[in-house]
Amino acid sequence: MGTADSTGEAERLAALLSTLKERSGLSYGALGKRLHLSASTLHRYCNGDAVPADFAPLNRFARLCRATPEELVEVHRRWILADAAREQRGKGAGGAAGGAAPAADPGTPADPPDADDTPKSPETPDTSETEEPQDTAETPDSPSAPRPRPRRRLILAATAGVIAVAATAALLVGRLVDDGAGAGAGQAAGAARGPVASPEAAESPSPSPSGSASGKPSASPSPSGTPGASPGSPADGKPAAPAPTGVPFHASVRAHAWENQCSQRYLVDREPDAVRPPPVEQDAPAWVAAMGAVSADEQVVEVTLQGKGSETVVLQALHVRVVRTGEPLPWTDYGTGVGCGGGVALRTFDVDLDQGSPAARAAEGQRPFPYKISESDPEMFRVTAHTGGRDVSWYLEVEWSSGERQGVFRVDDRGRPFRTSASAGRPAYDYPPGASEWSEHQPG
Repeated sequence: MGTADSTGEAERLAALLSTLKERSGLSYGALGKRLHLSASTLHRYCNGDAVPADFAPLNRFARLCRATPEELVEVHRRWILADAAREQRGKGAGGAAGGAAPAADPGTPADPPDADDTPKSPETPDTSETEEPQDTAETPDSPSAPRPRPRRRLILAATAGVIAVAATAALLVGRLVDDGAGAGAGQAAGAARGPVASPEAAESPSPSPSGSASGKPSASPSPSGTPGASPGSPADGKPAAPAPTGVPFHASVRAHAWENQCSQRYLVDREPDAVRPPPVEQDAPAWVAAMGAVSADEQVVEVTLQGKGSETVVLQALHVRVVRTGEPLPWTDYGTGVGCGGGVALRTFDVDLDQGSPAARAAEGQRPFPYKISESDPEMFRVTAHTGGRDVSWYLEVEWSSGERQGVFRVDDRGRPFRTSASAGRPAYDYPPGASEWSEHQPG
């Protein structure tokens, strides 16, 4: 194998490593810290300037970059070819030095602190690195006759190892395909709705408590995001892009949006002297949580959905799900303001919680579902739910589809249902502007 062949094998390995690195979104510095390697060493691996003498650092690199089982096998295969080519080049050009690995391989010095994840003990011998000097020491002056046999055995053993790894990966992928098919069948029979995720699982940037505070990368995978749908083995030197998984949009949920500063009222199981002054709209979630309040008569929920990438997401329908209904709460009614005038109501969808099967109905002038969203074209839905004689716990579901994927996204109050109760006949209090305490509500 000539110099051109050895360079080509290193370049093909580097192309795959570079693709995995770019897909991970991590910098060389961030990867190096987690792999106990310098950023410059990783950069040489991904540029093809160096091939490590041991596969261990590349194995950890590929796993850290979330390589698929097929990609791990391909990285191993390309490393064996590149390593063998490098050794052959060393034999041809370094006969006077006993055929040792070329000194131009800058990756080798960086490997000892990386081996076996023990950077603090570089003196631990590495089998792959100590084997070659022993071969060299046997024939310091004659690089011709006995030396190729041990190296040939090493290459044959490595090739056998690749075949074993490939067979294991094939069995694993086959099992995952079977499991994926079984999961799909089970879902079709029992839970055809697809993934259900709360706003916290959608990485929402909402400033309110109902927005996402989760660091999870994604929500539950959609039906086509099962392992059985993973891409095949890489071709043309580049691994296939992984199938997208999870909910393909961000969600921002405001569980306590108001029609205006004076419109919202809450039921609180406390006497007036134990209730804090009413909040402004942006502070309503914290006030509600502190007082244990429940929306009185009406609750406005504002949902903003925005695609995560260039793909278009179709929002097929908006459903209302009732968790529990009962008699109105026997609590006291408190208003958020008085004397500040009315505002223009903005309600895109109306929900009558007193109906047997509540539905989200488009308000006058508002077109019904479906809608389309993308990263550059978000949509905001304002849902007004009301009740005149019940205490209702409820949430919303959005049916979505994107390409061959589909699912159901749950909209709720930080993992809990919304709750709205009628206030008819309950004692009512207001907090007039400039007042320092609650006073009885004056009708009219």
